[in-house]
Amino acid sequence: MYDDVTATHPLALAPVITPDRSVDGFIAEFLRNLNFRRGISLSASTANDRYLALAYTVRDYLMPRWLEDLRRQRQTQSKGVCYLSAEYLLGRQLDNNLLASELTEIATEAMAACGLDLDELRECETEPGLGNGGLGRLAACFVDSLATLGVPNVGYGIRYEYGIFRQTFVDGQQVEQPDAWLDLGSPWEFPHPEHAQTVSFGGHTETYDDGGITRTRWVPAWSVRAIPYNHMVPGYHNGRVNTLRLWSAVATDAFDLRIFNAGDYAEAVRAQTFAENISKVLYPEDSTPQGKELRLQQQYFFVAASIHDFLDHMLADGYDLERLPDRVIFQLNDTHPVIAVPEFMRVLVDEKGMEWDAAWRVTRQCFAYTCHTLLPEALEVWPVELLGRLLPRHLEIIYRINAEFLDEVRERFGDDEERLRRMSIIAESPERSVRMAYLATVAGAKVNGVAELHSQLLRDKVLPDFAELEPDKFTNVTNGVTPRRFVRLANPGLSDLITAAIGDGWVTDLERLRELEPFADDADFRAAFATVKAENKNRMNAVLRARDGIAAGEGHLLDVMVKRLHEYKRQMLKVLHVVTAYDGVVSGRVPASALTPRTVIFGAKAAPGYAMAKRVIHLINAVAATLNTDERLEGRLTVLFPPNYNVTLAERVIPAADLSEQISLAGKEASGTGNMKFALNGALTIGTDDGANVEIRELVGDENFFLFGMSEPQVAELAARGYRPRDCYESDEGLRRAIDLIGSGAFSGGDASVFAPVVSNLLDEDRFMVLADYGAYIAAQERVDAAYADRDAWTHSAILNVARCGFFSSDRSIRDYIDRIWHTPPLS
Repeated sequence: MYDDVTATHPLALAPVITPDRSVDGFIAEFLRNLNFRRGISLSASTANDRYLALAYTVRDYLMPRWLEDLRRQRQTQSKGVCYLSAEYLLGRQLDNNLLASELTEIATEAMAACGLDLDELRECETEPGLGNGGLGRLAACFVDSLATLGVPNVGYGIRYEYGIFRQTFVDGQQVEQPDAWLDLGSPWEFPHPEHAQTVSFGGHTETYDDGGITRTRWVPAWSVRAIPYNHMVPGYHNGRVNTLRLWSAVATDAFDLRIFNAGDYAEAVRAQTFAENISKVLYPEDSTPQGKELRLQQQYFFVAASIHDFLDHMLADGYDLERLPDRVIFQLNDTHPVIAVPEFMRVLVDEKGMEWDAAWRVTRQCFAYTCHTLLPEALEVWPVELLGRLLPRHLEIIYRINAEFLDEVRERFGDDEERLRRMSIIAESPERSVRMAYLATVAGAKVNGVAELHSQLLRDKVLPDFAELEPDKFTNVTNGVTPRRFVRLANPGLSDLITAAIGDGWVTDLERLRELEPFADDADFRAAFATVKAENKNRMNAVLRARDGIAAGEGHLLDVMVKRLHEYKRQMLKVLHVVTAYDGVVSGRVPASALTPRTVIFGAKAAPGYAMAKRVIHLINAVAATLNTDERLEGRLTVLFPPNYNVTLAERVIPAADLSEQISLAGKEASGTGNMKFALNGALTIGTDDGANVEIRELVGDENFFLFGMSEPQVAELAARGYRPRDCYESDEGLRRAIDLIGSGAFSGGDASVFAPVVSNLLDEDRFMVLADYGAYIAAQERVDAAYADRDAWTHSAILNVARCGFFSSDRSIRDYIDRIWHTPPLS
């Protein structure tokens, strides 16, 4: 527990004082922070000084609630959620915290009274790049909803110094730059070095006698210190504030003065440099042995620090550890934090002296696992050699867990060696390794997928033996997004329109959007809705012009595909559609006037070591450069690819979109959350029956969704028959012309070799069946063109998308987790 303090002075016993909630009170607090925290007067301050002082001021209004919630949580010892995630893609915090604390109007008036523009101060905030895409954004949505629902929660992760890289384009190719988000200060975090945890690595294990009991202890070779940085996570208008705790790595002995004085300055700080690498960047490139080892170090670093933090600081003195399931549930957000399982066992058995069986019984009730993938390569495995060298005691624990688990399997199914091989946590080939998803499944009280289709495939195809052994362990919780950030903040025009129609209760009860359905038949409401969409396009264009010098065409259908660049997401299919339209015009077969005016926006980062994904980015930029300067198109087809797509840009692009591209191969996307954000903001979806697309289509209706492509069973059948992409190429003239145009060098200055690997990949491998779905996709895009020609009918469908997608709130997701997995009531 934290140190108890016995105070006698009345001021020390009084509740934390909340600043005066008035314009004058806000101004006074702002100037105090500017003067005494920044050490500067208003007249001499920079824009960054003013932004930081504003952020500190908003923080001051949240802090009394936060401290009171922390006190009550320690006092009541009520069950809470420890959310373990390698990513938190938070977005900018200022507006979210102003909204949650009901300070937006006060802050706007206060800044104006000081001669400042709140909008200009907003632009000073640097978005922390602590995530890579949907996984990190989902984690951010979930901690927002947990606070809004009043459920005690600590989100644990890593304070990456540079986060995900900042993407730039040089000659159309992705170049990764450091994302120095901390350079100008991070006003939302509270460092607590006094609560640092020591995290160890390497070494060996040894047995010893403990009063007649043989026990094992780990003798590590080296250690680092994990420094916690706390962030407040406010609930929406409910006075609740939870905590996000991010860990930063520093050396235990950062500086050797003796070596420094001897003149070896680099060696004097070597230990610090080595330690800091652990929390330097998100997902270090892991194609090298060193990169793999650093990733495992990162994962163990944050879960070990988090488990010790909970046990040391969250529990009452003398708490009975066998009652831990009544106090906490650790939710594993994908496989990155799964090494927490053997660490928890190590702490209970080796450090707390608990007997193995009791510790395992507690562990299996304290962990739950969310699987976010269907791709075998995304289910992490760690070589036994690496894990044993870095975490020798943990490997011993995993071996014992596996041995006892396989005994359970034998007891149920007999000596079925093939089944035992399939279910073993230890894979024997191609190299001996630990299957982390299997470990999580064995240890977890529950295993959930993140969409109905995904959860079914998880049971039937990814973990079928485990589902047969323990069918009740598997459940579904469909993902959701927070309506506070992605409608209320990102789309103020639509938000105001909805509130004027049905009241403001929808912000915390998104199913109330159903009340909008009758308004789809109201001509005035449709006109107002269309006006909001047009205004959102103007807002987006203003940002893109200032940011990148680009803009969508006036009056264009805005066709958007923004997501991590991966072959299974099939950005290549979208490129083929664009090239097909272009080829029709430049070949003279289709007049430019026949094209529906359309701007296609891509946003995507490729992993630094993913060569094919980076080639696709190069191709998209090359196609854009050609189309956007070809006068034969008469400005009716434009391609934009703003670099470094992030949450801040998403908040402008998503509300402006007309068409949402969700075109992954059926059976490959776990859920998606971008699809939900677009639908909630009035974009129609063109998509396959994959992930949460299935549930979106079922809710909005087939007539308001452009479905195309093979179903998951059809994909499986084609793969079983033997998929031959060249057959598709030979049999479809439009496809052949598009691929030949790319292969001809038309988009690479006549050099056919530039995109030859992309063409070869499509014709000779096409692992995700882009060519098989091409014809159906082109036909679906023709349906899009026909539908968009009737703008009023399109708007009618867009309103119904908004009205029928209230299910996709992260508040509903969290309620499902509470009901099906966590059983954690709100803090009373």
